Amino acid sequence: MFFKLTDEQLMIQSMVREFSRKVVAPTAAERDKTKEFPADNFKKMGELGLMGMMVPPEYGGEGTDTVSYVLALSEIAYSCASTAVVMSVHNSIVCESLNKFATEAQKKKYLPRLTSAEWIGAFALTEPHAGSDPVSQATTAVRDGKFYVINGNKRFITTGKNAGLIIVTAKTDESKKHKGISAFLVENGTPGLTVGHIEDKLGLRASDTTDLIFENCRVLAENMLGKEGEGFKIAMTALDCGRIGIAAQSVGVARAALDAAVKYVKERDQFGQKVAKFQGIRWMVADMATEIEAAQQLMFSAAAMKDRGEKYTKEASMAKLFASEMVNRITGKCLQLHGGYGFTKDYPIERMYRDARVFTIYEGTSEIQRIVISDQIFKDKRQS
Repeated sequence: MFFKLTDEQLMIQSMVREFSRKVVAPTAAERDKTKEFPADNFKKMGELGLMGMMVPPEYGGEGTDTVSYVLALSEIAYSCASTAVVMSVHNSIVCESLNKFATEAQKKKYLPRLTSAEWIGAFALTEPHAGSDPVSQATTAVRDGKFYVINGNKRFITTGKNAGLIIVTAKTDESKKHKGISAFLVENGTPGLTVGHIEDKLGLRASDTTDLIFENCRVLAENMLGKEGEGFKIAMTALDCGRIGIAAQSVGVARAALDAAVKYVKERDQFGQKVAKFQGIRWMVADMATEIEAAQQLMFSAAAMKDRGEKYTKEASMAKLFASEMVNRITGKCLQLHGGYGFTKDYPIERMYRDARVFTIYEGTSEIQRIVISDQIFKDKRQS
């Protein structure tokens, strides 16, 4: 490991690793089958401080740095990617957005409920016809006295069914394009908000992904997050942190896949010797380990830049792009090393392979990451 971790960071990693292996891992395969939301595990994670890691202690959080957070998230992803994606959206996007943009009253009202895992957070940006292009969203919020009335449909919302608090973006001024988008804090159960279609997904099956339908949903004006017109800024800021979270999930799943493959080839006999003895197999393992380490270093670099208060948009996208594509390569090769058994549900690699596929898609596709990275590069060149 090239990035020097502190004693505290190593202690957090060790604690979460033990919890992940003993508590999260045993039910991961069954939850993948049943699609049961791991609410009981999140309660335990709240007690351990994992559901408000970067939230200041005065609001019930742990006040840890981002590096500690991604270490913990990787350890959870090692055992269950479904649990990790909920943890990531909750911490990286919802809690972080409240940290940065909420009023003091909003922080006191919502953050303790989020950090304790009494409520899980969700982020509603994507729509049926507006995914990577949020300016094209059709959801509106119209001022009506003390309220904003929200109308529209959101799609592919992680934890949409099980969330207690949802950050929702909506247009408050069509004429201002991206500067006419605002963000709102909407409690699940608010009249006018209903959960629509629940997706039947390839992977991450214990994490619900739903439509959210807003029909004259009245939200108090005091529940606007940030100022009117800051919704796009809030969303883009949140996604920067969220993309580091995707890198962490990718590293965790890839490491689990490699460990599973190494274990398998060390035990499997072919042509009179263990499969692990073949040079071609050993070189595959060496290449995969190198890719995982490279992704982890990109993850650490972006996280450390965030902790130092530096601009990290480009580095977060680089980490997300490389790590998410890496985990798809790694899980594919590790399944190959399992031979026909890898294609069955008798081994966990099959689940890891399915879980990893969406990592290059959500919170900005690989293509979007390349746009973000190149835009930042050309922007930097113009300023130099």
